[in-house]
Amino acid sequence: MAVLSTLWADIRTNWKTMVLHGLIFAVLFQVFMMIALIIRFQAFPNYVTFYDWIGNVAWIIESTPSWSDMVPIIWEEWLIEIGKMNYDYGTGISEWSLNVVPSRLIVLFILGAMVSLCLALLRSDTCTTAPSTTLRATTGLGAVLVAMTNATMSWVVCCATPSWVVGLAMLGLGVSTSLALETMGPILTWSGFGLLFALFFYLAWRKSRPSLEPKGVSINA
Repeated sequence: MAVLSTLWADIRTNWKTMVLHGLIFAVLFQVFMMIALIIRFQAFPNYVTFYDWIGNVAWIIESTPSWSDMVPIIWEEWLIEIGKMNYDYGTGISEWSLNVVPSRLIVLFILGAMVSLCLALLRSDTCTTAPSTTLRATTGLGAVLVAMTNATMSWVVCCATPSWVVGLAMLGLGVSTSLALETMGPILTWSGFGLLFALFFYLAWRKSRPSLEPKGVSINA
């Protein structure tokens, strides 16, 4: 209970900073992906498409009888598409694009807030039994796993499907190998969140230890 109380106290103290950092992280990650695409393909985007996300979600809810089908479809629904269109073939084909997906923005927001809390706990940690560099590295690893598997870039070579493995293909990994790894996305995502949750409780436990240690008993002469 002391660990949960400590963790809750830190959340209440830092919740505004966590919200701000979550929003910044979600936005900056979209910017990072766009810069990566521009550098990789040596071209600027030449089209932007805005989708009626609310209307599409309403139509999916109305036309899909099963919740087990409805939720995954809504999860992948796009809000904005920014990319490079090649007009050499008919009406054009999208060579590459960044797809802004609200569900992924929520995940990235949560990730940014969690990293913010981890760093706040690390700053308040006065124990020296575990090097802070190791704990920071654990925070970074968890963040990388979640962020990497929530990238939404598409490339015509990878069937133009927005996915985190497109980044692997862009880095030089074989397309077939990259697509074969796509099913590991949820496992890696939850592994990243698991690391961050474990770090939360570990740091909260370290912070609450002084209050759990028995006080010395003074003996009056």
